[in-house]
Amino acid sequence: MGRTVVTRQIAAPAEVVFNCIANIDEFSNILPHVVKVEHLTPQHSGLGARFRETRLMNGKEFPTELETTEYVPNDRVRMVAVTHGVTWDTLFSVKPENGRTTLTADMEWRGGGAAQKIMMSLMSGMMNKAIAKDLDLVKKHCEGLSRA
Repeated sequence: MGRTVVTRQIAAPAEVVFNCIANIDEFSNILPHVVKVEHLTPQHSGLGARFRETRLMNGKEFPTELETTEYVPNDRVRMVAVTHGVTWDTLFSVKPENGRTTLTADMEWRGGGAAQKIMMSLMSGMMNKAIAKDLDLVKKHCEGLSRA
């Protein structure tokens, strides 16, 4: 099992930040490395929404199916994916503080064989950087919306 937690302070209301991360269509528009989103359920956001997200990594496309397993408006959203026997469980939470919002991404991965566990531990620094980059892009986007 592994875990990474990344937090950003964002000069925007919690509702704006939450909508950016909880709505996959908006979230994918913020992240240039998400090249395609396919909805697998009639609902596009909220509890039970499922989608396939394709990310570009090192010039290659990697699709991942995710499901929203927890959804509390303007508070938190959890998205879970299972890929090659590894469960990726990511909880995004927002907390308003003095006119700003604290956005936290808490990603945990578990399962897989011994080789996968070793590989995941070696990749944890890279995953932390990737999540930090995603949150930096969300921060830039949300702060831009707040100024408009």
